[in-house]
Order: sequence, then C-alpha cells, then structure tokens
Amino acid sequence: MKRLKISVVCLFLACAVFACSSGKAKRSELVIANSKSYEASLFRQNCAICHGQEANGKEMDGRLIPSLRYGTAAQKSEEEIYLQIKEGKLPMPAFKNQLTEEEINRMVQFVRRDLQGKEGN
Repeated sequence: MKRLKISVVCLFLACAVFACSSGKAKRSELVIANSKSYEASLFRQNCAICHGQEANGKEMDGRLIPSLRYGTAAQKSEEEIYLQIKEGKLPMPAFKNQLTEEEINRMVQFVRRDLQGKEGN
C-alpha cells in the first residue's frame, strides 16, 4: 500500500512538472528603446510621442492615449490596426501621407508580433 501511495505521488509530481514545462516559454517583452529594427525606429519617430516610449500608453493633455501592447489595441485585428494607422481615427492622425504602404504594413506586424506577442492573424 505504501508503494502505491509513493507511486501515485511520483506520478502526480511528474505530471505537474510536465504541465509546467510543456507550455510556451514566456515571451520576453521587447524594449523599443534598445531595438535597432527599422520598425522600432519608425515607432520612435512617429508613435512614441503619443503612445509612450515603450508603447504602454500615457496621458496627454488630459486624454489617456492607449497602450499598443495591452487592452483594446490588443483586441484589434490586423486590418483594424492597418486602417487606424493609415486613415487615423480621432484623436489619432492618419499616417498615409507620412508612411509608405510597406511601412504601414511593417508597423502592423510590429504592433502584433513585437509589441503584443501575437503570431499571424
């Protein structure tokens, strides 16, 4: 009986260890200020003034500018993010005259992949 209890405890511990180690490793959060990527450079030039140096949002003129990493921005589809950047939506300005089509697409991927940790659509 004692061996059965020990076997059950060992089996339980083995399952617990496997469950903890089988998930994806926690994604380390991108530090925009340290990134040398083109997209990070575009972010620093065009987005950081409102969304904050690390895209965590900030208050500006009494208005809360949202984080691009969490919250409502993280619930948007790639198409919604694309349209938000290209066409703007008050109070955010449109960037269709400042960024090329390729740059807008790269920024969509930067937000989804690098800031939000999402892959694909």
